[in-house]
Amino acid sequence: MEFKFANVADRDSIQNEMTWEDRDIPVSVYDQIARTRHLHGKCNAISFQMFSDDGAKAETFTWTQLHAKITQAANMFRALGVGEDDTVAFILPTINESVITLFGAMTAGIVNPINPLLEPEKIAGILRETKAKVVVTLRAFPKTDVAQKVSEAVANAPDVKHVLEIDLNRYLTPPKSWIVPLVRPKNPVHHTAKVISFSAEMAKHSDQQLSFEQRGEDRVCAYFHTGGTTGVPKVAQHRASGLLYNGWLGGSLLMGSEDTVLCPLPMFHVFAAYPVMMSAVCAGAHVVFPTPAGYRGDGVFDNFWKLVERWQATFIITVPTALSALMQRKVNADISTLNAGFSGSAALPLEIYRRFEEITGVAIVEGYGLTEATCLVSANPADGEKKVGSVGIPFPYSDVKILQCDAEGEILKECGVDEVGEICVANPGTWPGHTYTDARKNKGLYAGGKYLRTGDLGRVDADGYLWITGRAKDLIIRGGHNIDPAMIEEALLSHPKVAFAGAIGQPDEVAGELPCVYVELVDGATATWRELLDHAKDRVPERAAIPKHVEVLPELPKTAVGKVFKPDLRRLAITRVFNETFEKKKLAVKVEEVIDEKRRGLVARITATGDVDKEQVEDLMGTFTVSWEWV
Repeated sequence: MEFKFANVADRDSIQNEMTWEDRDIPVSVYDQIARTRHLHGKCNAISFQMFSDDGAKAETFTWTQLHAKITQAANMFRALGVGEDDTVAFILPTINESVITLFGAMTAGIVNPINPLLEPEKIAGILRETKAKVVVTLRAFPKTDVAQKVSEAVANAPDVKHVLEIDLNRYLTPPKSWIVPLVRPKNPVHHTAKVISFSAEMAKHSDQQLSFEQRGEDRVCAYFHTGGTTGVPKVAQHRASGLLYNGWLGGSLLMGSEDTVLCPLPMFHVFAAYPVMMSAVCAGAHVVFPTPAGYRGDGVFDNFWKLVERWQATFIITVPTALSALMQRKVNADISTLNAGFSGSAALPLEIYRRFEEITGVAIVEGYGLTEATCLVSANPADGEKKVGSVGIPFPYSDVKILQCDAEGEILKECGVDEVGEICVANPGTWPGHTYTDARKNKGLYAGGKYLRTGDLGRVDADGYLWITGRAKDLIIRGGHNIDPAMIEEALLSHPKVAFAGAIGQPDEVAGELPCVYVELVDGATATWRELLDHAKDRVPERAAIPKHVEVLPELPKTAVGKVFKPDLRRLAITRVFNETFEKKKLAVKVEEVIDEKRRGLVARITATGDVDKEQVEDLMGTFTVSWEWV
């Protein structure tokens, strides 16, 4: 860390020292990696272990070795015809090659990480959107269908010319490595792209220096699809300057070269790629990735504290869902090296924060960022007061306003202290007019043409701390009355048996929407919907916001970084409400599925199960605001 960042005065002091433009920041990420190699070449950069067991085989690269691998990968991509305006997509779990591809691809062209958990049609849609020429993915491997899904997706992405495959078998030891070739699943190829080995192709190229000249100016170097709660992914474009801003923040305010960061998060998400990996690049820190699936990997939660001890981790990177699971495991290792935990992606329940600090003696630092802003916006200061529930103080050079705007982005009002409005941001990671690759989605996205409209509702308190109160798009609109789902969720989360809650608006013929809430209980707990509803009634501050339906699910649907995935909850609610309505009206109709369309949003597809008056059904469906169609 270069600067003290404990309060608003410290933040302002850093900003007043010089402008962002005057800081000594390289033009490209590759140039920053070269600096880090020069300063910290013998220090560890990244480590990956295939299995979570204590003492499992691991592969580590120093900064010198990682720089060489990135150089080699960049040369390979350029030789495959990738220019600075061409795209290399990778659809991978988190392994060392993910990091090498991330930086190698953005050096040669534009990198496009894609979530391997997406369905083939969504992967194909992203590949078409970014016009990817090269795809890096897994060779067919037991217990994963990534190769098969990518093969299907590439068949519907005509710009893809090469598919580079990585064989996870190289991370195994005998006898497992002997068995894989015998049980490796078949991967029928239905596309015309050339399939080649990643490692064999890499070996053909120099790892000493780039075979091409870099442009020497700021440019788009990454495409990231949104992974939040909106359903259909949008693709944001990131400039090198935004990546370096994120890295500079982490390397200057949060970590140093002596730190080791345990990061069980996916590299296809900005949280791991920028606040973690770019910060490590700028600080010369060491990042450890346990298992390809991170927190989803076998035994990661059970072995987590032993992983901290093994790697002498000083920081852990986490999300609320993972912390909730960790708090149900005893600390069974020496974790005295741990200094802090960084949590993002969703609000952290107060009880989880308190319990983590009680068990570990370490405070969680909550932060805030979003794909559209490249990432980082604010954080509770590591060395200052942490207001639990807030997302801290806006970082240096992040100008945060709480605004009320019209649909076109015209500023109607700037909100005062503790007044709720839309959180809007201007910083080196925002890019007015160019945030999304689809230009239509940039319309109205910037308030006053300068401030990115995040879609998050929030307020700034008298001490300058930012608080998120909900999502503008998540508002439940009951007969014209706006209900913030956060108030319902907070009421349910105060119940000791509730781990997570997701409140949404369910369709209603009269009110348009009525509030309902889905709940996930802590492990081993039992509670009835009536018990939870009675608890909520006493704590929801608005009568209109008391949920009309409470349902306990074994697990709430979540994104890869732990956000409750509300489109799936809306699908459940739409299906339930419509089918109950059909039954009540004695109509031989049912909801076949609820699909997510780019233009119409969620669409209920209904089918007749017997003789039915279609005109009667159409009149009934016309009383709801949800889009629908016959199968």
